[in-house]
Amino acid sequence: DADRRGAPSPDPERRASSAPPAEADRRGGPSQGDSERRGSAADRRGGGSQQAYSGPDRRGSAPPQAYSGPDRRGSRRDGESPAANRFWPTQPRNLQECGLNATFVEELVLKAIFFAGEMRGMDVAARLQLPTTLVDEIIEGLRRQKYIDIRGGGGSGVGRSTMIYQLTTFVTDVLRQILDRNRYNGPAPVPFNEWVAAVKQQTVRGNRITRSRMQDKFGDLIIRDYIFDGIGPAMNSGRAIFFYGPPGNGKTAICQGMVNCYEGDIFIPHALLIDDFVVKMFDANIHKAVEDEPGAPSYDRRWVRCRRPLVVVGGELTLEMLDLVYTPEVKYYEAPFQMKASNGMLLIDDFGRQKVSPKDLLNRWIVPLESDVDILTLHTGKKLQVPFDVFAAFSTNLDPSDLVDDAFLRRVRYKLEVQRPDEEQFHEIFQMMCKKRGVPYDARAIDYLIDEHYRPNHRPFAACQPRDLLDQVIDMANYQGSNPRLDPALLDAAVRSYFVRFDKPASGPTSASAR
Repeated sequence: DADRRGAPSPDPERRASSAPPAEADRRGGPSQGDSERRGSAADRRGGGSQQAYSGPDRRGSAPPQAYSGPDRRGSRRDGESPAANRFWPTQPRNLQECGLNATFVEELVLKAIFFAGEMRGMDVAARLQLPTTLVDEIIEGLRRQKYIDIRGGGGSGVGRSTMIYQLTTFVTDVLRQILDRNRYNGPAPVPFNEWVAAVKQQTVRGNRITRSRMQDKFGDLIIRDYIFDGIGPAMNSGRAIFFYGPPGNGKTAICQGMVNCYEGDIFIPHALLIDDFVVKMFDANIHKAVEDEPGAPSYDRRWVRCRRPLVVVGGELTLEMLDLVYTPEVKYYEAPFQMKASNGMLLIDDFGRQKVSPKDLLNRWIVPLESDVDILTLHTGKKLQVPFDVFAAFSTNLDPSDLVDDAFLRRVRYKLEVQRPDEEQFHEIFQMMCKKRGVPYDARAIDYLIDEHYRPNHRPFAACQPRDLLDQVIDMANYQGSNPRLDPALLDAAVRSYFVRFDKPASGPTSASAR
């Protein structure tokens, strides 16, 4: 009994070498005899002449096919229901429908129990996001091999799914080699080819977005007509767009509104299986899950139902971040930003301020923008073609002539200057922000602000300034113990704090002045 209480933590210094995996069909179901597939229990526990456990080949029945890109115009037409051709991952009933083989799922079960210490059968199924009946069969096979044992019952109900399982010492050597290959512990991955097919079916191309459909999708933004007229055709094309103009005028907020114009939701896999490697796809910071409607049909829970994503990357972007990120410690991949943005929108914000030169960054995007196919590299050196089904937007407040060349401009057909608001819009934005913040709007106070602090200094308007100044007014009023209001004294104080110019004299310390 003492020998079967649990496996000790694998010792990195005692890792056994693994033989190269043999080609196997991952779509095959469990074999009829566990002893025939995995060898006798005595051999695996160290009796006789034990062979080093190399594990099965968890690759698909066929390598990932070259991706040729989606239909640029899609298949949806006016009057057609958005759900008519939508992708819906059906609930798998067996391992063949999962696209995984039994040994790969067994390893996921062993890792789940190892990292948790002990687990109920239903909790293992929830961890792997696989049907309970399927996981129960896998657990029973592991019990027959003496790799796991029942510690007792847990919770209400009867059946194997309510039993609490723990590892035995018989699995120690096998588990050490499993963890040496990869330490991924999460929902079972989806085969790469299935994700490619889903991306095609959920494509961001081929939409029919009209002006009337767009008008209520931008929330509280004050949008000029020329903005609608510029982004609408670009969204219908599915091609890239280039925003330029002074900072603080809502380029990022406009992109968020553009994503809201796409109807329906999409399915994102928790993880992908590419050859022998796991790639994590779902990112809770990017992908916003949506609740299922009452009465909606069941689906494969290895997929997450989400809104179309908006991925924003700025000055922190490097070329390395645009490739698969392999972590040697855990030995699995994190998908790059553009993969996570699939079937959604990718905004390269503050373009030209990245650590990499604009020319190198543009060269990186030329092929995906032209062919809708991106080329990624595994750490083994293998090249992989993946869908680039993304509505890409580039945004800069620098002079575009210093950043882009003719080759890039040919591929980014839509260019839009986001201009500063005029005085009338400045009032409208202030009025809208006052409504959101619960502060009484006073047009005369805004006229005072403009006459006192804008016109004399020839200070240009920016769309972000009403929000920022109002927030400072609220902070100062709360500090004084009074109700927030558009008071000239509070506005003067907000301006002194907000509009500060740092002047560096020829000699002496730097001085700051508010103008």
